Amino acid sequence: MKTAVIALRRFEEEGHLVADALGGEFLPYSPQVFEKAFAAYEAIVAVMSAGIAVRKCGPLLTTKWQDPAVVVVSPDLGFAVPVLGGHHGANDLAREIGEKTGAVPVISTATEALGRPCVEGVAASVGGEIANPASTLPVNAAMLDGEVPVYTVGGPAVVVASPGVSVLVEGGEYVVGIGCRRGTLAAAVVAAVRAALRTTGIGADEVLVYATTTKKSDEPGLRDGVAALGGILLYLGDETLNAQTPPSPSRAGLIGLAGVAEPAVLALARRGELIMKKKVYGDVTVAIGR
Repeated sequence: MKTAVIALRRFEEEGHLVADALGGEFLPYSPQVFEKAFAAYEAIVAVMSAGIAVRKCGPLLTTKWQDPAVVVVSPDLGFAVPVLGGHHGANDLAREIGEKTGAVPVISTATEALGRPCVEGVAASVGGEIANPASTLPVNAAMLDGEVPVYTVGGPAVVVASPGVSVLVEGGEYVVGIGCRRGTLAAAVVAAVRAALRTTGIGADEVLVYATTTKKSDEPGLRDGVAALGGILLYLGDETLNAQTPPSPSRAGLIGLAGVAEPAVLALARRGELIMKKKVYGDVTVAIGR
């Protein structure tokens, strides 16, 4: 994890000690240093008061899936406190700081503080990515209350998951949203997706998941087409798709949806970024994001 260590001028010696211990890059404090670090590093260690770090980070925050992990280390190197991204690297980083400097890691995320598992931890342990990030809130809450089962499904696969189910998959970072007309053949789906991937310069091995609407769960051509691509197809409910604001108009309003391909991408893409707006290939519509 690429780490920046930021310290106020009066605490630069302590900052260098932490940076050397972690193999991170030391950045002296300046009014713009947090903005620079947010753009270029996966983790930030701030050797200063928590108040300064929080005020500097606040205006830069987007989502926990995009923001760097942030750990505040008290100027006396007595405590390492994750303040952002506890489940996304900050807790582990605080523990590493503790092991290497003697600082006490102060972990406040509920699951870890109470000795319970979390979705992010399970994903890390199996080397997987969370395909539907919004699910982690209800699933982690359930993990606080009791045992949550973990199922392994071999692929290619089709997964119909409610918002309360976290789907962990191995693969790349891209999400492909697919819509199709009734009765579309698998060969048409394969041809459309391959054309879209060529257009964007994305390899099939870089696709994390394919996604569509539950209204297409009875379309064998879509299911078999994604299976032929070696992918995992997720069916998303109406509420999930309609919670998105796609940039392109859609005829899916005729079936009560804001859209299919673009909303499916926006619902699952970690960065919430459309690489390719929806494009129509015959009877198939494809959008790609990450």
